[in-house]
Amino acid sequence: MEATKKQNHFVLVHGACHGAWTWYKLKPLLEAAGHRVTALDLAASGVNPKKIHDLRTLRDYSEPLMETMASLGPGEKVVLVGHSLGGMNLALAMDKYPEKISVAVYVTAFMPDIVHKRSYILEEFVKRTPDELWRDTLFERIGTAEKPLTSMLFGPEFMESNLYQLCPIQDLTLATTLMRPSSLFIEDLAKGNKFSDEGYGSVARAYVVCKDDNAITEEFQRWMIQNSPGVKEVVEINGADHMSMLSTPQQLCQTLIEIASNHV
Repeated sequence: MEATKKQNHFVLVHGACHGAWTWYKLKPLLEAAGHRVTALDLAASGVNPKKIHDLRTLRDYSEPLMETMASLGPGEKVVLVGHSLGGMNLALAMDKYPEKISVAVYVTAFMPDIVHKRSYILEEFVKRTPDELWRDTLFERIGTAEKPLTSMLFGPEFMESNLYQLCPIQDLTLATTLMRPSSLFIEDLAKGNKFSDEGYGSVARAYVVCKDDNAITEEFQRWMIQNSPGVKEVVEINGADHMSMLSTPQQLCQTLIEIASNHV
């Protein structure tokens, strides 16, 4: 008699300017495989009522994720999945709730270390990204002198060339109607303490390399992996652009299930 497969609880965290809607293909695939899935909207994202002007810190932005983590019962563990900027939200949750996470999966996501300040990875990314690659992305300084913040909104040209180039046109069309201003929160992260070894550093991490990503390139993904020792698994998905949950949902689903099964 075949042993019953373990049901995992996947918590899916979207990237900047996006929302829980980005997981609309992946969520039913994971559920059909017998797993529980929570796809949440971060603050000022998706249908969350807050606006970017209401936020000042990554912690403000991460509030829905932190509430989800706090609501978990004693002994309950989840598989955290972060996409793109969502990797920074994962790091906050890992630092505070390491005992509630069986593994954190970074899907072409920003992955910090425990050596540098929290903004280091993002500052390196901005430094290495020529201005012209941002295309029609809009940046705006908001906030106050005491609590500055730069908002960011992806434009249609940037999305088509850098994020969605391998996705069905329907997904790009959907995305252009649902984009909301977000932020990299670099000003906030530059002031914070480093992520801790006993929190963030103690959680098992896996990285999913999307080889055809035109936003966070494969080169930068691999640099982050080298910069942050402790990654337990590195898995590649060929033919995946930045939005692998839309361009290669079946492959990503299988990858996540296999990673989760290695961290029971």
